[in-house]
Amino acid sequence: LKNQGNVLPLRKDMRSILVTGPGATEVESLNSRYGPSALDVVSILDGIRQKLGPGVQVQYTKGSEFVDAGFPESEILPVLPNSQEQAEIERAKNLAQQADAVIVVLGENRDLVGESRSRTSLDLTGFQLKLAQAVHDAGKPMVVVLMNGRPLTINWIDRFVPAIVETWWGNEFFGSAVADVLFGDYNPSGKLTITFPKTVGQIPYNFPYKRGSQIRTENLNAQEKKTMVNGPLYPFGHGLSYTIFRYSDLSIAPAVQKPDGTIQVSLDVENTGARAGDEIVQLYISDEVTSVIYYESVLRGFERVSLMPGEKTRVRFTLGPQDLMLLNRNMQWVVEPGRFQVLVGASSEDIRLRGAFEIR
Repeated sequence: LKNQGNVLPLRKDMRSILVTGPGATEVESLNSRYGPSALDVVSILDGIRQKLGPGVQVQYTKGSEFVDAGFPESEILPVLPNSQEQAEIERAKNLAQQADAVIVVLGENRDLVGESRSRTSLDLTGFQLKLAQAVHDAGKPMVVVLMNGRPLTINWIDRFVPAIVETWWGNEFFGSAVADVLFGDYNPSGKLTITFPKTVGQIPYNFPYKRGSQIRTENLNAQEKKTMVNGPLYPFGHGLSYTIFRYSDLSIAPAVQKPDGTIQVSLDVENTGARAGDEIVQLYISDEVTSVIYYESVLRGFERVSLMPGEKTRVRFTLGPQDLMLLNRNMQWVVEPGRFQVLVGASSEDIRLRGAFEIR
């Protein structure tokens, strides 16, 4: 989700590293009654230790539990940590000061996510945020790893922690896979299929969304900007890589088409970074004028491309009538005449190339 200053991937030749947080040793949540169960799941802590071997001192302390004793009421009436809980947070901070880097594993377990487990808030539960803040004060390179079943409003972490990795809930070799990402043996390429809000006050917050339902920050008036937190924390389609991709040379043909025709969209994608990696190129369209209230934009294609450093490839999409249709006021699926914007990018908000075509 974030990699400021290229903190990730971490070096494997560090002298010592601290792993903390309630998710570091969590494995019970990774066995599901909807899939394989009774597995010997690799925790994130074990995956890191296996990755680094005996040459690196991997320190561990839990730091905090997932919830505090006052949960769930503490979501609206916060409580302070008791002396034992505060001592554990301080222990994590002290160990962080002695380490070369810190990995903090935060989020949720199966007691917090699932059927009949709705919540009042999307903030981190318990004293997890206090743990992250205390460890951050140690001043060492820091990575927050999230393991969770819903979007979380991690605004402080997003603002102050340089690197954030979203893992959701894995399965048997979960910890090994996370370690591969953290230490650069795998270059991540995943993209969000949901939107992370900044606050529950924005919910429902989703993609795609109808025009006027989710105002863009640049469209707020002067007074609204003084009183309203706006925009997603992380938008639909967001996800980073350890390399850099450049988009260029957008082609849209034909420029004018009949309602039953097709549109060919193509572009070049080049890996301009130093690592091999995969990019997921996303194609969105926006029907500029519609007879009914319609979506601001919709995803109409995506392609994964694997590129070596310096390699370039041509990515192609075909748009047909089914991609342009809407349900009109007579409950008929139709392609309406008019101008359609073509938006190609790395997420629903990170649009790299723009063009248009017309249906007559």
